[in-house]
Amino acid sequence: MITIIQLVLNPKEYKEVPLQKILARYLKIDEKRITSFRIIRKSIDARKPEIKIVLRIEVTVDEIKNTNISNVAFQPKLPLKNGNVIIVGMGPAGLFASLQLLARGIKPIIIEQGNDVHQRKRDIALMYRTNTVNEISNYCFGEGGAGTFSDGKLYSRSVKRGNIEWFLQTLVQAGASDTILYESHPHIGSDKLPIIIENIRKWILNAGGEIYFSCQMTDLIIENDECKGITVNTKDKIYADAVILASGHSSRYVYDVLFHKGLSLQPKGFAVGVRLEHKQDLINLMQYHGSSYIKYLPPAEYAIVEQINGRGVYSFCMCPGGSIVPAMTEKETIVVNGMSSSKRNSPFANSGFVVEIRTEDIAQQATATDMLSFQHELEKNAFKQANDGLKAPAQRVIDFLHNKVSTSLPKTSYIPGVVSSPFHEWLPLLLREKLTMAFQRIQKRMPLFINDDVLMIGIESRTSSPVRIPRNENTFEHVQIKHLYPCGEGAGYAGGITSSALDGINVANAVYIE
Repeated sequence: MITIIQLVLNPKEYKEVPLQKILARYLKIDEKRITSFRIIRKSIDARKPEIKIVLRIEVTVDEIKNTNISNVAFQPKLPLKNGNVIIVGMGPAGLFASLQLLARGIKPIIIEQGNDVHQRKRDIALMYRTNTVNEISNYCFGEGGAGTFSDGKLYSRSVKRGNIEWFLQTLVQAGASDTILYESHPHIGSDKLPIIIENIRKWILNAGGEIYFSCQMTDLIIENDECKGITVNTKDKIYADAVILASGHSSRYVYDVLFHKGLSLQPKGFAVGVRLEHKQDLINLMQYHGSSYIKYLPPAEYAIVEQINGRGVYSFCMCPGGSIVPAMTEKETIVVNGMSSSKRNSPFANSGFVVEIRTEDIAQQATATDMLSFQHELEKNAFKQANDGLKAPAQRVIDFLHNKVSTSLPKTSYIPGVVSSPFHEWLPLLLREKLTMAFQRIQKRMPLFINDDVLMIGIESRTSSPVRIPRNENTFEHVQIKHLYPCGEGAGYAGGITSSALDGINVANAVYIE
């Protein structure tokens, strides 16, 4: 007999009592009669002081469940004989587009301007030592894209984008913990992701795909309104049946290539703000209503949304037990982001706290160039505030609310270091006003959240792309050029690892080879 049950447990019971014993007690049977069980869904209900662990479990009783069913999600269709496709970018969209093409028997040729994941680690370590950004290989560029050195958060707000279960199963096949299959907010961790990305790379190569690192697309080969291939590193030409642009939200050079080819780009709203940093212990106390259950629970998260005069101001990419990292891709700019290891064991918690920016905020009829310029100017201004390599401007939130320069700054996880900066003076008025009003509301509702030690570090400007590359809704091709497929965050169709990967899968399925 196979049955599905729901359990509601307190955290202490969940941690200290074997689950099989709890299941037997619930079913009122001898524990030995349970031959197997599988968690389908797990979540933490912390809305009330009496915190609960909510579990949905498939239990097998008195029979041996069939274990011969293959749990292999990715299988290439060999031999490859159905053409080849160039993929520009090796982030989640590019990687999963490659896997889906291989499943169709199509050869992917991946072009990645950054380095492989092992060299990326060395490049990032050197950035810290030299206090200088590497413009080719950094937290955004390189194998795995920006998602490689992030928290590895895998949840998506949309359930209509595609087969999330297949995506998660593929990650487990590549080495991720199977907990991502049932956690309500699954994450992998920045320490685990590089190994998983490397395994996926090996699959692609072993199946006949090609990967070229330190290789930047510098032009598109277009004939009779059809994309025939690309030029790389200004001279070498690569031809293919189609080209997928999956270059991520920070590859501005791709927009330059499209612009110079006379191809359309659309302005798109995005979000900009700062990254807030708290002590994780404080977040735990707030979210778990005191200390009773803290030792049985993971580092607490939070999600905050305020509507300020019809404009969204919200937390973004919350990293419990995490650290803030330099995410800029150009010299003399500052961009920050957050990351966490799988254990989430840093004493700090951080989150982006951003303001919704609409195209009309920038200009009455803003162009894609206007949106990119606004983003870039913010990043350059952030650099001017610190004016010291990777160091970032920072201010106590309390001081920001009182239009006061911070004379001292609390400890931070941001390794390059921070410099006191008057955000209340140099942030654009729209950001200043909306952040101020949101913080004031939160302070009334959650007094502990806005305290003397809460730090704001800037600038958080890469939440998503401020540009969309228009594509046909049905074929996924660029609206002007056949066999050119904009894809993922950089094209303006995703936001995060999961949605980017699913968009890559959808585009790969749509690629038409004559």
